Amino acid sequence: MTQRLANKVAIITGAGQGVGRGIAMAMARHGARCVIADINPENGEGVKQEIESLGGEAVFLPCDVTRRDHAEATVAGCLEAFGQLDILVNNAQRAPIRPTPLMEHTDEIIDLCFSTGFRGTFYFMQAAYPHMRERGGRIINLGSGAGLEGMAGQGAYAASKEAIRALSKTAAREWGPEGIHVNVLCPLAKSPGVAAMLEQAPEMEKRMTHGHPIARVGECEEDIGGVAVFLASEDARYMTGQTLMADGGALMIR
Repeated sequence: MTQRLANKVAIITGAGQGVGRGIAMAMARHGARCVIADINPENGEGVKQEIESLGGEAVFLPCDVTRRDHAEATVAGCLEAFGQLDILVNNAQRAPIRPTPLMEHTDEIIDLCFSTGFRGTFYFMQAAYPHMRERGGRIINLGSGAGLEGMAGQGAYAASKEAIRALSKTAAREWGPEGIHVNVLCPLAKSPGVAAMLEQAPEMEKRMTHGHPIARVGECEEDIGGVAVFLASEDARYMTGQTLMADGGALMIR
């Protein structure tokens, strides 16, 4: 396999499971040294060991993305471990498990979505910027079709994801002249929550993907990780401020 990310160092937030793990594993397979930033030590250490079992290099750094000091400490830990930072993937995000109508949204739900998603993304971007401006870099922020589509029951989550997209476009304009590319990746994949739901009700996958050109839910590493590798590689050197849908064609945007 071509090492598309050889000699690159990546921080992936929320990399202890699901899409974050899939992206970390895919990047490691392509030669990146990875910082696994996650709030769950067991999950984070597990992914680190998985990467090492492949012959890759990784460190786990416990991190609560809602705290600016944790973002700054994670970036500092990355530089201490590997001496550089080339790729930042802002994947960490929490939201209510069950759909919540707008009139039932509470301050707690809004704070949960925006503190983990928008604020966490912003904190890490600000922490990474002084180091990336020296040598350029790739920032990949995770969006969602829930925001683009305006999915019912996902008000705060959708709003947080759209705020991340707006932030990404502003950063792409401001930081592009310094060689920092900022793009958004919107996945549809078997995260732990989705996988558990499909295990309990296998027929749900057909309902979820009805009418989609590729009628299945994506795999975190094989389907989503590969797109992240592309965005982080030199193959995407002329792309910034873009939103890429890795969702089997569920939502086609113009």
